[in-house]
Amino acid sequence: MVGVKAQSTKQRRFKRTILVIFWSLLLFPGAAGARIPLAQTAHSCSSLRSMARIYMACGGYGKAQPLLKKALHLAEETNAPDTEVCACVIDLAYLYKEQGKLADAETMCQLGLELQQKVYHQDHPYVAYTLRILSEIYRGQGRYPEASSALERALDIVRRVSRGSEQEVAPFKVDMAHLLVAQGDYAQAESHFTEAIAVIEASYGPEHLYTAKVRTGLATLYALEGRYAEAEALVSETLPIQENIYGSEHHLLVPVRLVMARVYEAKGDLASARTLLEKCLQTVQGHADSGHLVAGDVLTQLARIHTLSRKYGEAEDLLQKALKILEDTQGAGSDRTALALNGLAHVYMGRGQCSKAQGLCDRALNLLESNLGTDHPRVAEVLETLVQLNRKAGNTTEATRLQRRMQEIRERRYVAYLPTAKTIE
Repeated sequence: MVGVKAQSTKQRRFKRTILVIFWSLLLFPGAAGARIPLAQTAHSCSSLRSMARIYMACGGYGKAQPLLKKALHLAEETNAPDTEVCACVIDLAYLYKEQGKLADAETMCQLGLELQQKVYHQDHPYVAYTLRILSEIYRGQGRYPEASSALERALDIVRRVSRGSEQEVAPFKVDMAHLLVAQGDYAQAESHFTEAIAVIEASYGPEHLYTAKVRTGLATLYALEGRYAEAEALVSETLPIQENIYGSEHHLLVPVRLVMARVYEAKGDLASARTLLEKCLQTVQGHADSGHLVAGDVLTQLARIHTLSRKYGEAEDLLQKALKILEDTQGAGSDRTALALNGLAHVYMGRGQCSKAQGLCDRALNLLESNLGTDHPRVAEVLETLVQLNRKAGNTTEATRLQRRMQEIRERRYVAYLPTAKTIE
């Protein structure tokens, strides 16, 4: 019986290893064909990069980083071909992106892109995959027009090179869906997700890790739209798949658990939401590889639960930490920073410090309107806070005007919403 159990464990580990390697190839198809120097050693550039990619595929960015730096140093010291140097640089760009080091990621990605276009040509498929990474970096920085431009160029290349192959195009559509979510175009985002998921599921199967990750993206969109039942259904399908691959305590499970926490909040189950978010916080704090943006999201969402529970001190501490992380990563003018400021405004409003809350709301609104335009669903969130502040101050005319504008945005964007501060009015 013990022998059977041990064999089963080995089979599961083998299966996980194969899936992890396959996932790494899926993430980095562009560099797979890079030419390797003829004089290889056990610690050649290519073998170092291969080991690093396996670590990156399972979220071990801290272990991957020294391998990639060593590979780049070795490539430079041995005068390796430009193809190998290029692959090292682009892998480092991807690593820095996942670590939340977006300025470093952009520098390396731009360098890799220049090398790539020199070694191959401007419309080579490898260039398309590098542009995809660059688009994700821009999206993380809140530079949405530049992200859209890079991704559109990547899509144009891959469509021409692959002759419209749906399987080749699908991952780029997923990235476009994420970008559209960030820009507040939820209807178009859902269309891109739906089209891509159909192709990905047909290609890799419904139980594949990549399928589960893409469906998590769709669940996040549903939660933002207030479609919590649909979000919960997707989470219940995708979470077990990801847990089976990564294990139940892995930091890469945080995004799907953030969606589930939103569902609990929508149901009024603040205790379950808090428990889940505290678990997410422990996970990201215990793993340097979790990424700064994810940590900021967890802190902001957990602070919201504390605010709804009238635990204003805890909420303020969490939001101040979130602001520090987000400002260090994205700068003081990002939309994520604006949402944290709006959360802090709720804290001060709950304490009766309405003047402070008003100032934070004004700052948040200015940031969002500058970055996202006046018609974004996130703008409506801040307007909702301003409605409550004006009601408290007895400014009924202004409250009515702001509420009308808030409702018009949500109606145009087809967004249901969860009232955010009933417990502190």
